[in-house]
Amino acid sequence: MPERAVSAPSRRLAGEVELLRIFLGESDRVGGHPAFEALLHAAHAAGLAGATLLRGSLGFGAGSVLHRPHPFRLSGELPMVLEIVDEAERVERFVRELEGVLGGGGLVTLERVVVVRAGDEERL
Repeated sequence: MPERAVSAPSRRLAGEVELLRIFLGESDRVGGHPAFEALLHAAHAAGLAGATLLRGSLGFGAGSVLHRPHPFRLSGELPMVLEIVDEAERVERFVRELEGVLGGGGLVTLERVVVVRAGDEERL
C-alpha cells in the first residue's frame, strides 16, 4: 500500500510566486538515500506549498555525458527534476537550507512565475 503523507493545512497561492527547480541525477545520494527523495521530504517538512518530482527520459549535464535508460538496469543515471512553488520568501529560505542537503551536486534555478489557477482541493 502506498505511503500516505500527513498533510499540512493548505495555503492558496495567487499572483507572483517563485518556482524552484533542482536538477539531479537518479543515482545522487544523501545519507544513503536518493537525493531527490531527501529534497522532496525536506520541502514537505519545510511546509512549502507544493513540489513535483519529474524523471527525465534522456539528458546530459556539465560533464556532457548522455544519460539514457539501459535495458538491463532497473535504475541508472537518468535526470531528475524537482519543482517547488511557493511565496518568494519561503522558497528563498528553503534555498539557503539546500547546501546542507545537496552538498556540491545538482543545478538549482529560481524564477518568478504567476499563478494563473490553483485548484480548490487536493484530489486523490
